[in-house]
Amino acid sequence: MADAKVIPFDDDRSRGGTGRAARGRPAGGGARRRTGAGDGDHGGRDVPGTGRGAGRSPQGGVQPPLAAVPAGPGPVAEDVRGTDEPGGAGEIGEAGGAGETGEAGERAARETSGPAADASRATGREAEDWDRRIARGLAFLRRRITGDYEVDEFGYDAELTDQVLLSGLRPLYEKYFRVEVLGIENIPAEGGALVVANHSGTLPLDALMLQVAVHDHHPARRALRLLAADLVFVLPVVSELARKAGHTLACAEDAQRLLERGEIVGVMPEGFKGLGKPFSERYKLQRFGRGGFVSTALRAGVPIVPCSIVGAEEIYPMIGSSRTLARLLGFPYFPVTPTFPWLGPLGMVPLPTKWTIQFGEPVPTGDYPPEADEDPMLMFNLTDQVRETIQHTLYRLLVRRRSVFF
Repeated sequence: MADAKVIPFDDDRSRGGTGRAARGRPAGGGARRRTGAGDGDHGGRDVPGTGRGAGRSPQGGVQPPLAAVPAGPGPVAEDVRGTDEPGGAGEIGEAGGAGETGEAGERAARETSGPAADASRATGREAEDWDRRIARGLAFLRRRITGDYEVDEFGYDAELTDQVLLSGLRPLYEKYFRVEVLGIENIPAEGGALVVANHSGTLPLDALMLQVAVHDHHPARRALRLLAADLVFVLPVVSELARKAGHTLACAEDAQRLLERGEIVGVMPEGFKGLGKPFSERYKLQRFGRGGFVSTALRAGVPIVPCSIVGAEEIYPMIGSSRTLARLLGFPYFPVTPTFPWLGPLGMVPLPTKWTIQFGEPVPTGDYPPEADEDPMLMFNLTDQVRETIQHTLYRLLVRRRSVFF
């Protein structure tokens, strides 16, 4: 014990410091260091602590020392000593301000780029979308009430179709049947064209899905004007909605007028023969009539776009037809399926099959002479070419399909 060296603490208290002396300072002179002549009022005296607390305060006085940090050899000691040397962190006030500014910047960055900020921005965008939808809906109602909207000579109401009728079909198109569209670029961006498609499904849902596909997927958002059978325009409510949606009677005169105006016209030559065929004959095209659609395209000089639809055959698997009920109701057939009429209205719910609609390469007709529509052999060849194109495309799509429902 006689060799033990006692370090006095009076030196710290005599200078009026308020900080406590460091304990356990390592030997070897690391606890004190010699300050330069410019270190405040101490001159060349030893300053306790690490030197960080020995700097001059903004008021010109001496700041009290911080709790002592061992200044022995090693990385920590080098960092501590460097705070008082040129190029170091500077005085406490400056270092503390820099640290606070850095932490504030980090917090601001987290607030503007974190998940919470992204969710907040997404919520804001959704609110703006809803505001725009409400504004468009109110403006739409005002135009309907005041009569400030246009209807063409066929009864087509473009605004009502886009904002109401097609909007009601989109959930069925996107979520229920999950329609996949291929070859939409084969429909011209401008000018007339005749889209010829197969027909199936017991009820004409394939025609409605085809209309949504052309409008929503074509870059020019073109409207498809479908040619419908006479029965559509004698049914109450259905006839008015069909006219508003742009459908017109399946006659050559109306079709040619629409094509010459530069419209996209859709026709399904199988008619009721394809729509009401039994499930055992699915995806087998019926007769395409006498080729009236070809003569219409030739007279108008527009291309013919073959279209194949897969998925509609299975929505109502038709296993039979009641001829008696069909005659009583004035229908071409009365379908009998595994669920209808046995389950009543519930049996009319279609099965959620997966659909694919493919538009094929256009068949040009503009190079034929004006009297070409009077050539029966040419009419037969073009009709057979379109029919075979649709049939082979159906086979390819069926081979590619993994499942009826997926």
